[in-house]
Amino acid sequence: MATESIVENTCYYNENVTFFYKVVNKTISTGWNTRDYVVIGLGLTVCVIVLLANLLVMIAIFMNRRFHFPIYYLLGNMAAADLFAGIAYTNLMLHTGPWTRTLTKEQWYIRGALIDISLTASVANLLAVAVERHQTIITMQLHSTMPKRRVVLLIVCIWATGIIMGLVPTFWNCECDLKDCSTLAPLYSRRFLIFWAVLNLLTFFVMVAVYTRIFIYVKNQSKNTSQQVTEIRQQTVVNLMKTISMVLGAFVICWTPGLVTLLLDGLLGKESHANRYEKYCLFIAECNSLVNPIIYSLRDDEMRTTFKWILCSLCRRGVHQQRQLSLVKRGTSLREETLGSGLKSEAEALC
Repeated sequence: MATESIVENTCYYNENVTFFYKVVNKTISTGWNTRDYVVIGLGLTVCVIVLLANLLVMIAIFMNRRFHFPIYYLLGNMAAADLFAGIAYTNLMLHTGPWTRTLTKEQWYIRGALIDISLTASVANLLAVAVERHQTIITMQLHSTMPKRRVVLLIVCIWATGIIMGLVPTFWNCECDLKDCSTLAPLYSRRFLIFWAVLNLLTFFVMVAVYTRIFIYVKNQSKNTSQQVTEIRQQTVVNLMKTISMVLGAFVICWTPGLVTLLLDGLLGKESHANRYEKYCLFIAECNSLVNPIIYSLRDDEMRTTFKWILCSLCRRGVHQQRQLSLVKRGTSLREETLGSGLKSEAEALC
């Protein structure tokens, strides 16, 4: 009994990442195969599109004054969280497969922390959007009167929460309790995975409940009004609500499989066979960061118009620069020809 107690209380701070993978019988491939190339190639392609699409959303909100309201600042912050997710998944793709063996524990924790931060920031941001919409819709206002300073403070708090949740696994791990190691993330504590998955799933249910209440309220209000102006205003509110609800729905659909898998891994350990679904859950979660810009472009006419204006401006600028470059080259070639003929004439005169 004493020997078992000593073994259980032993901490393995000096062991590498491969040691913990062996503890949970999770294999690290030693060489590259066709599946690895396909997964990484497809993943990096999606990541590049995610980065460009969400950067476009952020630029659109910054450039268009009609988007300078709290709800659009929060949607812009959502795009920033998706942009950060694209960075996190790019880092994951470049440090997976056989590359996992080369990671130090610090690098491995950073790889997981980036994904944790992006998820937490997205969830916290969606919750803030839900609260903001609840306050404005109940009073049938299109936009909140929240001061910009308060919006900035709210966004800072969202990212601070994300960073804290991303750092928690570096302290709440299984390095001193190998029986508590996760099969999906071998250095993570299974108890942390249970806490994290349950917290996020409960937040999902709260947000769905809030939006359900808002829709019921708006539906009841629309039945009690007959003024045309009010109806137009309500229709605008409803359209914005539908867009946000689609964003929330896509987020829940894309992240729920991964969170449920983490929960099963935390509860059942190796018996959950969670490794079978890990790649699919990660890919679905990654696609969520690509879905939001598509929703914005399909649902919001003003956003779609701003996208076109930005892209057309970039194209015109590119064509203008190309023309200037061609003119410079043409002028240079003419000067060279003139200079060449002048030198030739001088040489003939000297002869």
